[in-house]
Amino acid sequence: MRRFVFIVFLLATVGGASLLVPEVRQQARGYARTVLRPEPPAPITPMPLANLPPVVADATAPPPVSPTTAATATVTALPATATLEDTRVPAATLPAASPTPLPTLTATPLPSPTAPPEPVVINGRVYDAYIAAANKESQAYQYSCEFDAAWVIFQTYGLNVSVDEMIPVVGVDDRIEPYIGEATAEGQIIYGGDITTTFSGDYTSNFLARSSGTAMHKLFEQYGLTAWPVSDRAGIEQALRQGALIWMKTTVDFKPWRPAIWRMPDGRTHRTVLGNDHAVVAMGFNEQSVVIRDVLGPTSSNWQRPYEYEVDWNTFMAAWGAQSFDGLAVAPPQ
Repeated sequence: MRRFVFIVFLLATVGGASLLVPEVRQQARGYARTVLRPEPPAPITPMPLANLPPVVADATAPPPVSPTTAATATVTALPATATLEDTRVPAATLPAASPTPLPTLTATPLPSPTAPPEPVVINGRVYDAYIAAANKESQAYQYSCEFDAAWVIFQTYGLNVSVDEMIPVVGVDDRIEPYIGEATAEGQIIYGGDITTTFSGDYTSNFLARSSGTAMHKLFEQYGLTAWPVSDRAGIEQALRQGALIWMKTTVDFKPWRPAIWRMPDGRTHRTVLGNDHAVVAMGFNEQSVVIRDVLGPTSSNWQRPYEYEVDWNTFMAAWGAQSFDGLAVAPPQ
């Protein structure tokens, strides 16, 4: 027993002495950091985008982006830079569904300025237009991004409207809790409520829960804001030059998507995405990219996600197109 205690004491003494050697001490610290405070995940890496689904948009919209072109697309955090990682799931190939377009909104955009505004310089970056949008760190509920994006617009315009106040205005269609149905050649069927007029699904727990721009339109009008649909790059640029923020549907981190067809109780359909449906605010642009306000922030799927970042136009248009180019320009109070 005495011999065992002596050996343990001798090993502890030798181990402690070895820590006096700089190289050994550095290795020990590195091991401790790895165990106690792991390194964050590596930055998102380049990958090719999914093909843009055949969506009918405004006649002036740019042509769909090919996978070859989109493969070089990047998402740039301000002031750092990051790119995209692949999260695609192959779509099944069964009989196709026939999507129908959302109702046409009649709101009229503001008149175009007589001359384009001067370029704006923000943190050393030059933009054709830039609106300093309010920042909201994290969503109110797990799947309430449509309302959180609207919160950004209201706050930017000096209107203090909470997410809980917005939800009753838009309404929640609870006839069908959204669920995944059959697969088709054009995408997975999602059965849910009428997203053209309301929000559908449990925004606290159902990852399929969502709404659309036509449903959100009445929310902005309720608080006296002028809103109108935008569905192409020209519309985005014109609205931002006029000082209007853009509420829009896209994919999380503008990543690749699995196509889906939302089927409403009356049989109408809407082209969307399956698992990474998201809403953000476009707040600026230049020739190369669009500036995004994203309240989602860091999550377990991306600990490095910033609240403001740039997305190149190819990536932006491809991910937006997957959501039927669903966007609303919202002007500040007059």
